[in-house]
Amino acid sequence: MNVAPPKGRLHHVELWVPDHDRAQGTLGWLFGQLGYVRTDTWPGGSSWQGAGEYLVLESGPDVLAGPHERRRPGLNHLAFHAGTEDDVDALTRDALGHGFTLLFADRHPHAGGPDHYAAYLEDADGFEVELGAVPRR
Repeated sequence: MNVAPPKGRLHHVELWVPDHDRAQGTLGWLFGQLGYVRTDTWPGGSSWQGAGEYLVLESGPDVLAGPHERRRPGLNHLAFHAGTEDDVDALTRDALGHGFTLLFADRHPHAGGPDHYAAYLEDADGFEVELGAVPRR
């Protein structure tokens, strides 16, 4: 028996990127580290299945030339639960070796406020991801 997901639950996010191979090395790597499984690939694209939703990276002839700018209207960033503070720290260290830079380094890991432990990372194409830790009790 098929049960429909709850109304309003996120179905998927499709990111159009200027260079799929480069995005695979950053965002694709990170998706895998966060437990997403690559389920499909095609020339210029790939999809990554999560616990319900899925993520798509795609480049191709329909993607207009020009850089992504997270501060313009549109997508600012993707935010993920990334485990404990130690998990966030380890993933952040690894991400820096996979083409990401740390945003707001002067306020890391509390750039989101004193009660929010997270890393804010940006890839070479300007896509930002937030890796949030489970709050301590």
